Amino acid sequence: MAFCGSCGTQVADGTAFCPKCGKAVAAAHGQSSAPASQGNAAPATAGLEENVAGTLAYSLGWITGIVFLLIDKRHSVRFHAAQSIVVFGLTSILYWIIISVFGLEIAIGRAGWGWSAGLLLYYGICIVMLVAWIFLMYQAYNRKMFRVPGAADIADSIAGKVQS
Repeated sequence: MAFCGSCGTQVADGTAFCPKCGKAVAAAHGQSSAPASQGNAAPATAGLEENVAGTLAYSLGWITGIVFLLIDKRHSVRFHAAQSIVVFGLTSILYWIIISVFGLEIAIGRAGWGWSAGLLLYYGICIVMLVAWIFLMYQAYNRKMFRVPGAADIADSIAGKVQS
């Protein structure tokens, strides 16, 4: 058995391209080679396990989503990272809109019922997003690809499709 020199995936003898990353395999002529663990090159499976990386992609919302989308090439981790960006990024935008609209009422001196409704709306969204955050991290840790309705389709387009 040969190993991909790029990602370290075990590749069947005679295979010209790695099934995981698509790079040309140096040992495609049936020669067996050791996994790419020399120097700074490490196999893709080194470091965090897939479920831990997927969980951490949700840990700080869209910020860690961006980080894991850029540094991890595994599809499930990229999906969780992209879904984190979509869900928590849109929520951050919604928070700023609520603060802007209802904060303007205070600035112009009309801090009445509208401000109270805005505050209730803001805290209601905070509670829902806290529950969603915990739930999504739990699902990712248990290796489940929970798809948030609406956000998952956008996340698929950001993360890319699975390469066969």
